[in-house]
Formats: sequence, structure tokens, C-alpha cells
Amino acid sequence: MSQRGAAGLSEAPRTVEGMDNWQPLPLWEDDPEPAEAEVSAAAAAPVATATWADAVGVFDLETTGVDVERDRVVTAHVGLLGPGGAVLQSRGWLADPGVEIPEGATAVHGITTAHAREHGRPAAHVVGEVVAALQELFDAGIPVVAYNAPYDFSLLKYEALRHGIPPITDPSPVIDPLVLDKAHDRFRKGKRTLEVVAAHYAVTLEGAHDAMADAVAAGRVAQALARRYELNGPVAELHAQQIGWARTQADSLTDYFIRIGRLDPEDRIDGSWPIR
Repeated sequence: MSQRGAAGLSEAPRTVEGMDNWQPLPLWEDDPEPAEAEVSAAAAAPVATATWADAVGVFDLETTGVDVERDRVVTAHVGLLGPGGAVLQSRGWLADPGVEIPEGATAVHGITTAHAREHGRPAAHVVGEVVAALQELFDAGIPVVAYNAPYDFSLLKYEALRHGIPPITDPSPVIDPLVLDKAHDRFRKGKRTLEVVAAHYAVTLEGAHDAMADAVAAGRVAQALARRYELNGPVAELHAQQIGWARTQADSLTDYFIRIGRLDPEDRIDGSWPIR
């Protein structure tokens, strides 16, 4: 996102055609409207045949590290994509995490401790608003796309508990492009980072490790997967399938790491999905 804080409402929420009963998230004035060329390109893309892919929530966090129980939210994004990946709703946050942001984390997302302290909002406020925004989408039956979902949802859960906020403990329905890509193109060689997978599905990702850029790209990858593999069943069934696929993928990775000596046989990779 080009600006990372949050301000007040700028305009009435826009709705998705055919979803008259859904009350979408507000559009906030410090999150820019999608560029005209970007919207035009997205609108020109083939519309997903899967009905759930016509409107997907998107969610991403940038944080102080990779330990979901100990690390903190620095930036967050929750939004809504329509058919073809057009950005319909967008909200971003910058938090003061209350701890030092390690240099390694800053090198990834660009936010320093000094910047977060000066411009960020209190972490408890940010976490509460992110939880509420996601819960609003889930309550409306809108699937939320998160790339490597257990990381983002688990870290948010522990942040909520840290600040005395009721956490989302069973997010559903969730779409995880990482799990879907591994399940449907199992033997493709190479990395499965968001940048690599987005390129594979011809989705543009500019400014990787920006919460908005990553969230939007992940949402568009999910829509591309829906088109390519005709994932047109009920989203609740797809959510349930991903639970099994994620477990199988974790078991396979565990076995591989044991074979190459990177993991002790008694250790197992946690395959819980979409939250741990």
C-alpha cells in the first residue's frame, strides 16, 4: 500500500452486483483508489466460473518476525476483490507494535521502529479493527484469501489474545492459494513463494511484502486457480478439502526433511489449517 495508516470514511461503500444483501467494508480515504489501468486490466480478464471467486476478501500481515506466538503486527490489509480481480474495497493499517522491529524484518517490509512509533496507531486498536473487518466478511459468507493462511490467522489470533480482544479461532471460509496450487500442480518444480506463484498464473505483483500488494495478488491468484482448475463447487466444501490437503502436504514435507536429515524422525511439521 502506498499509504499505511487509516483515516475516516471517504465515500459510501460499493456493492457487488448480485449481492444486494451484503454490507461491504468501508473504503478509507488514505487507501488510494485502484489505478484506472489496473481496474481496466482486471475487468478485461476472464471472469472466474466459480461463484465464490466473483467476490473474495483478501488479508495480509507484515510483521516483526515469523514466530506466530511472539511476533507482532506492523502493517495489515483487508480488502475485497470483485470479478476479474478489480479492487472494490480496501483498508490498510500501520501499527506501533510496542517492540523493536528487527532489522531483518525492516529489510523485508521497509518499516522501521522509529517510523512505526511516530506514525503507527496503538497495536490493540489496529488488531481489534483487523479482527472486526475480517469477521464482517466471514459473517457475510465472503471467503477470505490469505496466502499461507495459518501464518496470518495464527499470528492475528495471538495478537488478539495479547491485547484482550476476542480472537477469530475458526476462520471460515478461507481460500489459501498456496495449498490450492500444491494440491492441483503437485509436481511442478521450483519455489512456491507468492512472487513465484503469482508469476506462474500471470498475476502482477508489484511491491512484494507490502500488505496491500500481497493481499491483492493472492486474491487474484485464487481467482486464477478457480478458473484454471474449475473450482466451482460450494466454498464450504473447498474450505474442508484444503484442511485435508494442507495436512497431506505437511506430512509429505516432513518425510522429505527427515530423508535429507533436516528433521528428526520424532518431529512433525504442523499441518493444521487455516489456523494453529
